[in-house]
Amino acid sequence: MERIKTGISELDEIIGGFPEGKTIIITGDPGSGKTIFGLQFAYANCLEGKKILYVSTEEDAPELKQQGKSFGWNFESFENKGFLKFVELAGYRAMEIKEALCISMEAVKGDFTQFSDNLPVDTNILIIDSLGSHVSNLTSYEFRDRFNLLVYNMAQKGITTVVLLGGVISREFVDLALYSAYGAIQLLKRENPYTGRRERVMDIVKMRNTKTPVQLLAYEISSAGIIITIPIDSSG
Repeated sequence: MERIKTGISELDEIIGGFPEGKTIIITGDPGSGKTIFGLQFAYANCLEGKKILYVSTEEDAPELKQQGKSFGWNFESFENKGFLKFVELAGYRAMEIKEALCISMEAVKGDFTQFSDNLPVDTNILIIDSLGSHVSNLTSYEFRDRFNLLVYNMAQKGITTVVLLGGVISREFVDLALYSAYGAIQLLKRENPYTGRRERVMDIVKMRNTKTPVQLLAYEISSAGIIITIPIDSSG
């Protein structure tokens, strides 16, 4: 199975990268670094020459690009070269969605499966940041069916998809997504039982056809983005 970079060099060494053409979900608490993970993943693969569509449901493109600049990631250069496109579904900019991808406003209301039918033909990677308030109007059955269809369609097209889950999304929806996705990583903030200090840890919940560690991985958000520091015994 072909692999693509996660954007976190230490994580690539541990799992070999994300399986290409599969759907991976990143879930976590507020402030755990989900959007930074998504941006870091996008930047690393722009450098590899991949064509990436970054769909944002909560922040507009200038905010995301400014956030990238704080880590030394110049997204504008990749936009100009045609490697990266931001599509915004946040606030008033959601009205531009028809122009951007010919997706109806139902996409904003939770019918995110439409992404799979309207992607540019040369897309290699789709990043959805995030599925939160935009699925709050769905029943668990609707969410399961739509998420499953998204996973299936992306696999059929061979598009690697990273979906960030957070915000107000229910635990039930997270569990349904965990079951359907090919891989899942959870970002957590917790108190280290040995030092008594708060820290961020990463749990590789699942990654099919991949040898994964059972222990939690400590990580920091540095000036260069997310870096994994030392493994932590999860028994604590």
